[in-house]
Amino acid sequence: MKHYILTLSCPDRTGIVHTVSGFLLNLGGNIIDSQQFGDYDSKTFFLRVHFSLENFDLETLREKFGGIATQYDMNWKIWDLEQKSNVLILVSKQGHCLNDLLFRTKSGNLPINIVGVVSNHRVFEKLSKSYGIPFYHLPVSKENRKEQEAEILRLVDELEVDLVVLARYMQILSNEMCEALSGKAINIHHSFLPSFKGAKPYHQAYARGVKIIGATAHYVTSDLDEGPIIEQEIEHVDHRHTAEDLVNVGSDIESLVLSRAVRSHIEHRILINGSKTVVFD
Repeated sequence: MKHYILTLSCPDRTGIVHTVSGFLLNLGGNIIDSQQFGDYDSKTFFLRVHFSLENFDLETLREKFGGIATQYDMNWKIWDLEQKSNVLILVSKQGHCLNDLLFRTKSGNLPINIVGVVSNHRVFEKLSKSYGIPFYHLPVSKENRKEQEAEILRLVDELEVDLVVLARYMQILSNEMCEALSGKAINIHHSFLPSFKGAKPYHQAYARGVKIIGATAHYVTSDLDEGPIIEQEIEHVDHRHTAEDLVNVGSDIESLVLSRAVRSHIEHRILINGSKTVVFD
């Protein structure tokens, strides 16, 4: 018995769930979990179905579902749940998110294949290689940015990457890079410090006496830090916290939020809804 995930979005109308469940029933499939959402504003219907099925390969299953997808004008995908996603991690000089993802993957907590770590610095080369992960040192400057991004995209193709994770990768991607990675690149940043942009945001927050800090994971778009939000978390702080305390608390939140976002993506729980997302639990 093989397990699959079907996700779809389409114009909302009656009969979608009935048609999909009937399709699976006729194939002898068993629905294990199903979640749906109808967006009143966009008049769009979203569905995620986890089902099991015997005697069907993935391509045959996709081919058979194609007729229904056309009938309902669906944006849809079917995945083999047992097939792990290939993930490429981009990082600069802050390694807390990278270290967290490496450990979660090594311990079996996060079922992904990390196929490589790319960095514009060599700071985490030894860490990556200690986990048996290939490390690619790709320095970047104003003069070579185009060539550096082309090399990253070459790795994405060569390594058959399903997801690119910007784990505190402190470089702004070009519009062309964002377009090439649309829907398959996740970034992490300090979302609950919107007034503190630029260098040392936690130190700026400390100087202002903030009482709450947090982080947001979102899909990468050409609008800097404005992509569809996947996951957020906050932590309350007070006057006793130093700037260094805020950095440590923020780092923990960033690691947690990013790992949750990666998990939601690789478990195919996220459907993009314009500038927003539908994230099924």
